[in-house]
Amino acid sequence: MASFNGFLRKSPSHSLAHFFQTKAMHIPDDFDWTSKGRGTALVDSINALLSKQANEAQDALKAELDHLASLADSNGLLCAEQICAGQQIDLETLEGVEDVLLTLAVNHPQLIDRVSAQASLMRRTGGKNWSAFQFENDGKPWELESKQARDGFLGDAIEILELPDHRKREADWYQVIRLHPVTGQEIEIWQATIYVEDRAESELSFGSSNSLERQIVQKVLEVGVACNAQDRVIEICAKGGKTLRDEYARAFAKHFAPTSEMPIETPRREVLLDHLRSNPTFNVEPADGIERVEVSTLDFFAPGGGFARFERRGEHENIYQFLERQLGVTSPLKASGWAITGATIRIIRAPTEGKRRKTLTVTLRTPNTTTLPNKTETDRQFVFDLLERWQLIAASPTDVDGIEVA
Repeated sequence: MASFNGFLRKSPSHSLAHFFQTKAMHIPDDFDWTSKGRGTALVDSINALLSKQANEAQDALKAELDHLASLADSNGLLCAEQICAGQQIDLETLEGVEDVLLTLAVNHPQLIDRVSAQASLMRRTGGKNWSAFQFENDGKPWELESKQARDGFLGDAIEILELPDHRKREADWYQVIRLHPVTGQEIEIWQATIYVEDRAESELSFGSSNSLERQIVQKVLEVGVACNAQDRVIEICAKGGKTLRDEYARAFAKHFAPTSEMPIETPRREVLLDHLRSNPTFNVEPADGIERVEVSTLDFFAPGGGFARFERRGEHENIYQFLERQLGVTSPLKASGWAITGATIRIIRAPTEGKRRKTLTVTLRTPNTTTLPNKTETDRQFVFDLLERWQLIAASPTDVDGIEVA
């Protein structure tokens, strides 16, 4: 198997030596872990070492190296950093993603599965097996660390999947730390991977007699949940369609946020706030039925931890005129070093026959949060179409299925 050879070439020698020395395999005392010509010599030596192991041990080691190699990219490193930050594990002195993965495989092997699950969730974000749900920011705490709530949610997940009670199940709850890409602010995320024993499948394999035999393989279903209590957002990653993910969201609200209103599904689209740096012209059409559009709040961040929020509402002076009048060239819109991290847009629709004037309000936050709580599905789609037209959110991603990590 050659797929892990590149991983071996890029790995620090001391980490490779430590990894293999923990695998209960015979390694000659004179084995040269620092041999020259890392492109071939060291890799060939390690493959020769593996070939001398018993067949089952050799296959297991190669499978583990293949798995580590599949995680050795920028996403894998980011996931490892997020998970280790949540566990207060310091990776600062390690030499790249290969060193990180080998160190975790030796010292914290259970975290490799979490890195794998996190990477799978990251790849599937925005795909057809993924949904995000926005709760209203009502200030009511979530009971994320409650064992009773976790057990109840797991029980509901089994019911949603319509699996028999005897099927084994397990939920792995852990905390990860995400960094805001602009402000660098730490965001605590509670993540859960629910493993459920699925229906068994029949597969062909070579048995002890070296001939093909049919064997029963027990499959495992996975459901991923990421909970951002700060932004009041949960992400559900599970096969079965939108209806099932809606049921998971309702089950989450029932057990972890029982006194809050039910969340609404909101697409996670990249927010493009640089278009609001100067007074924008919002392109509207007569068919939109819009009386006016205004930017009512702007949030700013400057390196070093400076945050600022400005709010201005009214027909006679907008927020851009207000900042110009009050701050002039020192306004965050003009002064260097300030980035826009959030904005609130108010869309005032003209009154129609028999109906009063209606205001639709949406808050945008970098990198990908758009809040439209307590709106009908028709209103939400109307606003998202406008935001895309005004280039305040990125176009909808291609709806593709994600790749599961083995």
